[in-house]
Amino acid sequence: MAKRSRAAGRSTGKTVPGVVEVPKGTRPDGPVEGIYYIDTGDCELIADQDNSTGWLLRINGVMSSHIDLADPLFLDFEYMRWISALAESRWSRETGPRLRALHLGGGACSLARYFHAAYPEARQVVVELDGKLAGYVRGWFDLPKAPLMRLRVGEAREVTENLTPHTRDLIIRDVFAGSMTPRPLTTREFNQHAKRVLAPGGIYVVNSGDGPDLRNAREDAATIADTFEHTVIIADPAMLKGRRYGNMVMAGSDLPFDDDPQLARRLLGGAVPAHIWNDAKVRAFAAGAPVRHDPPAPPTPQTTQTPQIPSSAP
Repeated sequence: MAKRSRAAGRSTGKTVPGVVEVPKGTRPDGPVEGIYYIDTGDCELIADQDNSTGWLLRINGVMSSHIDLADPLFLDFEYMRWISALAESRWSRETGPRLRALHLGGGACSLARYFHAAYPEARQVVVELDGKLAGYVRGWFDLPKAPLMRLRVGEAREVTENLTPHTRDLIIRDVFAGSMTPRPLTTREFNQHAKRVLAPGGIYVVNSGDGPDLRNAREDAATIADTFEHTVIIADPAMLKGRRYGNMVMAGSDLPFDDDPQLARRLLGGAVPAHIWNDAKVRAFAAGAPVRHDPPAPPTPQTTQTPQIPSSAP
């Protein structure tokens, strides 16, 4: 679930054309507006009527991504701008670090394109469940090539569990089935896998969607706080007060998140001004919410031996 910038004020305008047929075994040669059948349902590629190089991607009826082919540093979705600001607060672009990023959830690869432009030496892996969608995105958009960016088809948890420890600086969880993240990607056990994969000083950041009751957000925050020593939340004030549906960015790390006044100013200066909560506020927000866990493993069936009947003496 993604909210676009209110200040952008963009409209998709005309009605989206019908289904676009792509011959089996081929990829689109650039973006073409329309509806495409994918492995998990369908997606719509919509031209941004206020930006000649902008495109919107809607997956199974839910707005997923915006991409500007001419400017990879332009992020239309506010939560993506918050994630990029948080990352740049820890890893300055001026120092040119070789950032190692894992994106769980592909969409249009908007953030991967952003980090490639911001950190040209970055090495990134984007995990996308839908293989047909991944192929379309490769054909529609100008994505970095391997080894700078690898688009890997797979299930996010399975991929994460099989990664080598301490091999990623940044892990971004941005996976949705409809308006919610699949539960197996929200448990403490999964967070522990992400923590194991992170290098010292790394950041695990999630896009947590919720409504006014904030139940999902509190449980997400409680689970991240139970896994990581240091946490933050970034969101706009209306979302933090439970006044609307929207997105919160939550993050955990083994190192404190610095009280960075430049980051706070950057968040307040966006089209949708956002506040950042420190670890103490995150833990107060999550107080009383349950920590999510994987379901218990089913009991192993017990084998029983057939009683042996002694043979009678002759």
